[in-house]
Amino acid sequence: MRWTDESAWDGTRQPLRSATGLDPSAYSSPEFFTLEQERVFERAWVCVGVADELAGPGRLLVRRVGSRSILLTRNRDGELRGFINSCRHRGTELADADCEVANTIRCPYHRWGYSLDGALKATPFFDDIAPDGFDRADFGLVPVRVDTWGVLLFACLSDDTPPLDVWLGDLPRRMGGYDLDSWVSRHEQTLEIAANWKLITENFQEYYHLTWVHPELAKVSRVADHYRYQGAGMYCGQTTTPVSGDERDDWLALPEAPGLDASDATSGRFVAIFPNVILSVLPNHVWLMRLEPVAPGITRETCTMLLPAATGAVTDEAIAPTREFWLHVNAEDVAIVERCQRGLVNGAVPPGPLAPRFEEPLHRFHNMLADCMTADDLALLVVPRGDDPSEPADRWGAGTNPAPPTIDLDTLVTGP
Repeated sequence: MRWTDESAWDGTRQPLRSATGLDPSAYSSPEFFTLEQERVFERAWVCVGVADELAGPGRLLVRRVGSRSILLTRNRDGELRGFINSCRHRGTELADADCEVANTIRCPYHRWGYSLDGALKATPFFDDIAPDGFDRADFGLVPVRVDTWGVLLFACLSDDTPPLDVWLGDLPRRMGGYDLDSWVSRHEQTLEIAANWKLITENFQEYYHLTWVHPELAKVSRVADHYRYQGAGMYCGQTTTPVSGDERDDWLALPEAPGLDASDATSGRFVAIFPNVILSVLPNHVWLMRLEPVAPGITRETCTMLLPAATGAVTDEAIAPTREFWLHVNAEDVAIVERCQRGLVNGAVPPGPLAPRFEEPLHRFHNMLADCMTADDLALLVVPRGDDPSEPADRWGAGTNPAPPTIDLDTLVTGP
């Protein structure tokens, strides 16, 4: 299949009730994986970490974006900077892991040194007999676009891709009441999953599997309490309103963030930002998962638990029930997506239909993927619009959210 041609996406481009899932090769083919790294991860805004990993100048993060290695740091004024991880002398990798560099990023081969803004500052012995016309100003580190939203750090290798605020659309305003800029990390865990990255985010985006795969999660995030949380932007979203605490209170055990409105204070927001961010935002904590594709059937997943700054100093004992609950839920997800990967590889059956009530986010996600895979560049990318009130048949559920987000009040419609 020529995945850069629109004809390869015929099933995806159909209306929801006629659409099919992706061909199995999209999850298993080395050729598709290579093309996807180039056309998606090397052009999209990719989440590469959280703010307190890079709290101040002198810290250097090493991250993989598609097939490229990049560096992130902060200059002396605390401004975020990103660079290709390659010396301008003979291309040596500057760092192979997160590290402290004080005020200088130094090549381990010939000790060329760069400032935290990427300017070339030191070329030992090189100036004794320098090449004709050599000017250090011409050989700074190659910059990479970087930006932030909340505590998330993003990088983009393409100069053509619209800025991050366009990519995110209305999501910063939609989630503005949480004051995510000030949240702090309290737990991090990285694991490798034997499944394609798309299966992991797709699994998060739909709640069709909830009752059978997550019987305990279904007690606090009940199927009947799921509603839309999806505006214009490169993301898919849903909300549980209200988050239940009558059978299990794992999600409600920690102190609530201050200043939440009535909707945010009673709801769980579940958002997948294309391509690699999974956010579960509760009134008192966030469970963040960042996905890094390693191979067609291997994904590195970094899980981070975030707490509001006002409550971030609670004891490890206090956060343990919530953390352990998430680790248990995630283990259930890992088992089912790995099984799905095996089925796609060993069975490779043609894709089936999507369940309109539960899997509309997958249709939206697949079309984002198709947009990136077929576009020669992303300069003219049109982010998906928000929910269309004229299409109630495509909406989840049969009832009206009892506590809709303020941003949705003007366009709220009742499902089928």
